[in-house]
Amino acid sequence: MRIFGLLVVLLAVAPSVGICDGYFRCGSWLVSSDTPVAELLKKCGEPSSRKVSIQDVFGSFGQKLGTTRVETWRYDRGSRAAAMIVTVVDGKVQAVESESRD
Repeated sequence: MRIFGLLVVLLAVAPSVGICDGYFRCGSWLVSSDTPVAELLKKCGEPSSRKVSIQDVFGSFGQKLGTTRVETWRYDRGSRAAAMIVTVVDGKVQAVESESRD
């Protein structure tokens, strides 16, 4: 019986380990920072919210080289799971992470 309890705990913790590595599940799909934006939208749909900012890009000597567009997409996954935050930089998925619950 003790082994069964340990197995249940391990199975409950295992999905959160994958989330820490920058993955999350959309239905039957697994999404990571390697997923193209078009595929992410196809698999997961539109995010719950989007924030867009334009940031300056500077060279090693402080000269401005241009700008970059940074989008922060939030995917709410219900009350039992932390929201997933996807960072899109210049149209490419840069990072996928779980929103911290404080």
